[in-house]
Amino acid sequence: MVRTGSASVTAGPTLAVVAREAGVSVPTASKVVNGREDVAPETRRRVTEALDRLGYVRRPRFDATKPPRLVDLVVHSLESSSSGAVLHGVEEAAHDAGLDVVVSAALSRTRAGRPQRGWLDKLTARGSAGVLFNLAELTQSQYAWLEQHRIPFVMIDPVVEPPSDVVSVGAANWQGGVTATEHLLALGHERIAVIAGPRRRMSSDARIAGYRSALAAAGVGHRPEYVRHGGFDETVARRHMRDLLDLPAPPTAVFTCSDRQALGVYEVLSERRLKVPDDISVVGFDDLPESRWTTPALTTVRQPLAEMAATALRLLVRMMDGDRPEGTRTELSTRLVERSSTAAPRVRTG
Repeated sequence: MVRTGSASVTAGPTLAVVAREAGVSVPTASKVVNGREDVAPETRRRVTEALDRLGYVRRPRFDATKPPRLVDLVVHSLESSSSGAVLHGVEEAAHDAGLDVVVSAALSRTRAGRPQRGWLDKLTARGSAGVLFNLAELTQSQYAWLEQHRIPFVMIDPVVEPPSDVVSVGAANWQGGVTATEHLLALGHERIAVIAGPRRRMSSDARIAGYRSALAAAGVGHRPEYVRHGGFDETVARRHMRDLLDLPAPPTAVFTCSDRQALGVYEVLSERRLKVPDDISVVGFDDLPESRWTTPALTTVRQPLAEMAATALRLLVRMMDGDRPEGTRTELSTRLVERSSTAAPRVRTG
């Protein structure tokens, strides 16, 4: 007890008491309190439970009497135009909300798009009030770290399906796959190939499912040799396109699950002296600026990247204010943008 005159108040537990309760050293308890990442998940859990059980009062990471001013945006890469669209959407929404944004490409330097070790320590050190992750795949310990430190976060287009309680924003990828395939079917194509992204990636799997659904609805048989998986860039798309053209019955149309893949397809068709869309039709996905600059201009499914990012920022602001969104998954609609890369299949004679 601490006595002040005739009144008495109960002093809060010291860090030493918390450490003893959790069965750890004082430096280890201090690391948890101060948001350090270099603590084993089980140890962090024990310390966090001891902090809550004993009523330990942590120092706020920012002035709680003022609205939060700083959020982090972690992007997969700073070199792609898709990241530029995400940055644009976040910047506009953050300006309207009176927030400052710290941008980093921590995901591009690690395998599987995971933030490198120590990044979360820096997040706490600079007092960020929330985080947006774009194209990220977090580990269970990283999810736990964010939860235990009460740092709200939102996933933009997550690589794999996040835990059910994690808030995320994405596009209607299944519908986009349906729309792209239906467009080619309406032109008269039946030999339609698809070049997808990596297996077990949320967006890629959904686009493939939409493609297959549209074929089935049209009564067109699914050809396994027409489905190719790989990265979302040009390199793997070039190899897959060469293989598709070498099939006994090559496709008359190709649906690529990214605009960058479509650029790789264009290169291979040029090598083979084939013309788009006279010899083969091509549909992309994203509607990046590059899709308008190609010759011919690319028909593509527009993914509203800037709107997705702005929506994620607005959801994050609500969470920072203590409001929990009703649903954890928000999907924005996609739509087909018709340009010059698709046409009816050429009638072959002889």
